[in-house]
Amino acid sequence: MDFLKPTADCPDSVPSSTETGGTNCLAPGGLSDSQVLQEPGDRSHWCVVAYWEEKTRVGRLYSVQEPSLDIFYDLPQGNGFCLGQLNSDNKSQLVQKVRSKIGYGIQLTKEVDGVWVYNRSSYPIFIKSATLDNPDSRTLLVHKVFPGFSIKAFDYEKAYTLQRPNDHEFTQQPWTGFTVQISFVKGWGQCYTRQFISSCPCWLEVIFNNR
Repeated sequence: MDFLKPTADCPDSVPSSTETGGTNCLAPGGLSDSQVLQEPGDRSHWCVVAYWEEKTRVGRLYSVQEPSLDIFYDLPQGNGFCLGQLNSDNKSQLVQKVRSKIGYGIQLTKEVDGVWVYNRSSYPIFIKSATLDNPDSRTLLVHKVFPGFSIKAFDYEKAYTLQRPNDHEFTQQPWTGFTVQISFVKGWGQCYTRQFISSCPCWLEVIFNNR
């Protein structure tokens, strides 16, 4: 598929939410939550990132101004969003096990053709985005990205044109075309026991600025 490419092509680096969907196997933020919510048109950031463990958000929203962002668990040399530095009270053994597998995690990169997600971890990640699917599709698919590969997770131009009146998640909640969900290690949707991403141990919600 043309939206997948190996991470060898990527730049060097140191390594409430929507739910449901099928599965297709294929320097900490400077804005507080209130600032992000009160200033949706602010052009100083191109996206904000929320980290979740199951149904609980951990830490504040992380605003992104630089063209790329590393999101990882263990603190390496360099800058980025270190999930391991966030305070979490979740004692679930599954959550702790998945945390230990995040490792170098992912890199978000804003490029000319859209936003790419590079999987720098040793385990698959799972992504759901409105711009990855056929516009006539009834539900959003969850795409599996293996270690060492990347995916164009978001296309600004396509997002402006998409509407999904038949998808029940969009009839019950505000339009989410500028949101991408990413789960570490565990998938969700029709092919998995977890039907909703809020059942996944460790996951991200990336909310893009509506330019």
